[in-house]
Amino acid sequence: MSEPSYEELKAQLADLRKQGPAAHSGGITFKVGAKGGMSLYGLGRYPVTLYYEQWIKLLERAEQLRGFLEANKGEMKLRGPRPEAC
Repeated sequence: MSEPSYEELKAQLADLRKQGPAAHSGGITFKVGAKGGMSLYGLGRYPVTLYYEQWIKLLERAEQLRGFLEANKGEMKLRGPRPEAC
């Protein structure tokens, strides 16, 4: 296996800098993909990807979503903080 070239290393470093510290801190981050959808990272194992109109439709119903969550909280599984490794 050959060593990466200087230019390849520079490109990798530039990509890592674009991601920033939030990409590895467990926070929520956003990214626009090649096909034009926006992905939200940090909620679970996989990103949530929607197109512009879908994000707007979801945001317009934020209060309805919040009310639904509160009304159905008793039926939903609540995830607490992750247990620390032994």
